[in-house]
Amino acid sequence: MPGMHHTARAAVRAHEHDYAPDTELPLGGYAAVLSSFGTGVAGAALLARRTGRRAPESLGTRELVLLTLATHKLARMVAKDAVTSPLRAPFARHRGTEAPAEMAEEPRGKGLRRAVGELLTCPFCLSPWAASALLVLHAASPATARTCLTGLSAVAGSDFLQYAYAAAQQRHSPQD
Repeated sequence: MPGMHHTARAAVRAHEHDYAPDTELPLGGYAAVLSSFGTGVAGAALLARRTGRRAPESLGTRELVLLTLATHKLARMVAKDAVTSPLRAPFARHRGTEAPAEMAEEPRGKGLRRAVGELLTCPFCLSPWAASALLVLHAASPATARTCLTGLSAVAGSDFLQYAYAAAQQRHSPQD
């Protein structure tokens, strides 16, 4: 798709810039973010055990595909959608747009604030959080989880079709 390669390359360059050798990493902030993730997962496991809920021993192919698509979409929604920008605003600086319907933001501040900003602006970084939340939901309420997974997967598929449609329009439209 036209523009997709350019966008992916720009994202890689921006990511490399964030971790340039002369960049001071907010290691204390990372430790706090990791601790909160671990605490959340452990808390969910403990709550599940106390309430008698159990995670499925395995996911079927259909559930795994839905979980994969839903994780992708949920992570991108949190990291890139305009309507979720109030969640990122205390931790990220708005820089415009980088793709159709996606915000371009960069982490701000130092320490924990920067670490949270890096997490909230990076769909790759958010994916483990999104997958874990969806798996906890699956263990707590399988029917609700299936509904959420199906809905988020449908939106991810729709996004792909929107990009394909836009690329087809560009390819077949008369050039100025």
